[in-house]
Amino acid sequence: MIHQPPAGARDLLPLEVAQKSWINDSLQEVFQRWGYQRIVTSTIEWLDTLMAGGAIEQSKVIQLLDFDSGRLGLRPELTASIARAAVTRMEASTTQRLCYRANVFRNPPSGYHGKQLEFYQAGVELLFAQGILADGEIILLLADCFDKLGIQQWHLILGEASLTCSLLSVFPEPLKNQVRNAIANLDRITLENLPLSPKLKEKALFLFDLRGKPTDVLAKVASLELDASATKIVNNLKSLMELLDRSSTKTLPLILDLSVIQSMDYYTGIVFEAVSINDGKAHILGQGGRYDELLGIYHPQGKSSPGIGFALNIEDLHACLLYDSKLPQSTPASDWLVIPQTDQAIAHAFIYAQKLRQSEHLLRVEIDLESRSPAEIREYAKNNRINNLAWIQADEVPIIERL
Repeated sequence: MIHQPPAGARDLLPLEVAQKSWINDSLQEVFQRWGYQRIVTSTIEWLDTLMAGGAIEQSKVIQLLDFDSGRLGLRPELTASIARAAVTRMEASTTQRLCYRANVFRNPPSGYHGKQLEFYQAGVELLFAQGILADGEIILLLADCFDKLGIQQWHLILGEASLTCSLLSVFPEPLKNQVRNAIANLDRITLENLPLSPKLKEKALFLFDLRGKPTDVLAKVASLELDASATKIVNNLKSLMELLDRSSTKTLPLILDLSVIQSMDYYTGIVFEAVSINDGKAHILGQGGRYDELLGIYHPQGKSSPGIGFALNIEDLHACLLYDSKLPQSTPASDWLVIPQTDQAIAHAFIYAQKLRQSEHLLRVEIDLESRSPAEIREYAKNNRINNLAWIQADEVPIIERL
């Protein structure tokens, strides 16, 4: 029997680990420069926590054991866990900037046997901060991450969950979700065939086309009969676009799309996806948004607090950078190979290797564990990019050879 990982799981070999670690390390460096501190939450949570008050479907959670106090599951994302930790263990009177790098697990839909179950993400959560300044920081931070990685061809598709909800309110309840899903999936044919009155069908098709240059989309929305709440949202979006335009040294590749709907249904403000086209394939590099009601689910008194964040998908970033010269093309080479030349020299070889490792420079040191000829040892060192050899004699005196 050939043993393989379970369907939907996979192993990462050293080179892929090195490349994805480079991506993660680069992102964490950017996060820290913006003042974000790393948080680590539990991989296993109570199912009620993971479902975020019903915003995350139970079917998406890989469920584990049942206890008298509830059922455990593997986290399908990090925001709910961080929200839970923040409101129960952190000071809510001041802005909290948190970042993470972690694996998440998602149960695929039925019929998708073998679809990926485990994913790797890096992201940030900006908690207890509201308004366009916080929204602007998150979007500018996201752009800075892509600059750091050297990703050139990407677009930020931005929507507004509350505004979209308001614009959909004119449709009758039985058809509202169908209109929403058709718009979200860019399914014009389904939208045209829904049993809507001519006036409502015209509104639905109008909403379907609400994507493009932010100034153009906002001008179209402003021409509608909006209530006070929707008008305020439109004005805030205009202010956010102006802030981003003034604050960025580069023109952000931003598309305003009011059909954007995230699968995690806890967003209350701006929502966004960062998308890149690479080798003819669309990669969702990251997604996020504002969730001003989520933290209240975990607060002992149900007190709501603002929050906004994003998660970057390491697999999709890796796919976009796979042929980029910035990614490591090999695993780190050892700096030294220490070779005991006699049985009596073995202990001395271990001592000398440890001495090298303890130098003020971080050195990678291997000990030759095989009985190979000098020619074979030199060939091994050249093939593995090891430039320094230390031949250890029984008298403890090393003979140093540079290749």
